[in-house]
Amino acid sequence: MTSFAGLLFGRRARLRWIHLILGGALAMPYVLVGSVVVGPVAGDSHVFGSLRLQLASFAVGLPLAAVTSLFPLTRPLESGVVRSLCGVEPDRLAHGPARTKGEKGRTAAWFTLHLGLGGVVAGMSLAVPPFAAALIALPFVPALRDDRMGLPGVLRHTWSLALAPVAGAAMLVALAGCAAVCGTLLARWAPALLGPSAEDRVAAAEARAAALAVRNRLARELHDSVGHALSAVTLQASAARRVLDSDPEFVREALAAIEDTTRRTVGELDAVLGVLRDGDAPGTAPAPTLADDLDGLLHRTRAGGLRVAATVTADPGALPPPVSREAYRIVQEGLSNALRHAGADVTVALRVDVRDDDLRISVENPLGQAGTTRPGGGHGLRGITDRARLLGGAAEAGAEGETWRLRVRLPLKAPT
Repeated sequence: MTSFAGLLFGRRARLRWIHLILGGALAMPYVLVGSVVVGPVAGDSHVFGSLRLQLASFAVGLPLAAVTSLFPLTRPLESGVVRSLCGVEPDRLAHGPARTKGEKGRTAAWFTLHLGLGGVVAGMSLAVPPFAAALIALPFVPALRDDRMGLPGVLRHTWSLALAPVAGAAMLVALAGCAAVCGTLLARWAPALLGPSAEDRVAAAEARAAALAVRNRLARELHDSVGHALSAVTLQASAARRVLDSDPEFVREALAAIEDTTRRTVGELDAVLGVLRDGDAPGTAPAPTLADDLDGLLHRTRAGGLRVAATVTADPGALPPPVSREAYRIVQEGLSNALRHAGADVTVALRVDVRDDDLRISVENPLGQAGTTRPGGGHGLRGITDRARLLGGAAEAGAEGETWRLRVRLPLKAPT
C-alpha cells in the first residue's frame, strides 16, 4: 500500500506532475490561436463555453506547437526540464539543438506529446479537484444539495449521499494515477525522442576514448620516469651507504648520479603535470629520446652499481622521433625491472639493433632473489606492450629458466 501511494504521490510522481502541468501551460497560447480558427468555423464566439469547441481548439493548436518546436532552443530547454523533473539520466539526453531532419522530427514529436498530455492532465487538475471536493463534502454540507447548485437529482438520494465521498476520493486517486501514468510514459519516451543521435553517441565515444588515451599515456609517462628514478635512486643510495667508508670516490659519483636523476625526473614530472593542468605544456622539457639520452640513462644506472652490458648497433640518431621516444621509455622500464627484481649484483644485457626495418630491443637479466611480482606491480610490462602496439610493434616478456627476457620489436616505418 505504501509503495502504491509512493507511485501516485511520491516525490518523483509530483515532479512529473509538475512537468505535465508546465506542458499544459505551454499549450495555452496554441489553444488560444486554435480558438480563433475554431470560433468562426463553428459560428460560435463563446468557444470556451463548450467542451467540444475547447477540444477542437486544442486539436488545432497542437500542429502549430509541432511547427514552433523547430526553434533551436526547444530541444536543449526540454532536455533540461526532463533531467530536472522526470528523473532521466543526463547522458541519455542530448544537450545541443536539433540539427538533422531526424532530430528535428523527434523533437517535434516530443514537444507535441508533452503539450498534448500536459494539456489533458492540466485540464483535469483544474476541473477534477473542486468537483471531487464537493462530492466528499456533499453529505456534510446541506447547502451543496440546494436546487440552485444544479446537482443531478440522483445525488440527492440517501444512498448517493453515502457514496459521494467515496466517489470523490476515487476521482482524486484516478487523477493522480492518470498523471503518474502520463509522467512515466514521457520519462520512458524522452531518451528516444530527446536523446543523442547515433552521430552524437559516436562523437561522445570518440571523446571518451581520446580522454582515456591521454590519461593512459600520462600514467605510462609517470610510471616509467618516476618509477625508474625511484628505483635508481634507491639502488644508488644503498650502494653508496655500503661503501661509504671504503670508497669515497664511488659515493661522490653515486650522489652526483642521484642529483642528476632527481633533477631530470622533476623536469619530466613538470611536463606531465603541465599537460594535466592546461591540456598542453608549451615550454616544458622535451621528452627524452634514445638518440639524446641513452648514454645518460646507462651512466646513471651504472652509477648505482648495476652492471649493464650494452650492445647498441643501431644508429639512435637515424631513428624516427616517435620510435626514439618510445624506445627510450622501453629501455628505461626494462632496466627498472632489472633493478627491482634482480638486484644490483647481476649483469644486465641490453641489445639495441635494427633488423628487417624493425628496431629490436632486448633486455636480459638473472631472476635473482627478487624475481617475484610485488603487490600492485605489473604496470610497467603493460606500459611497454602499449607503447609497442601504438607503433605497430609487439613485445613479449617472461622467464626462461633462470633468466628474465624482454624482447620488443618497433617498426621503423609507419604501418600501411
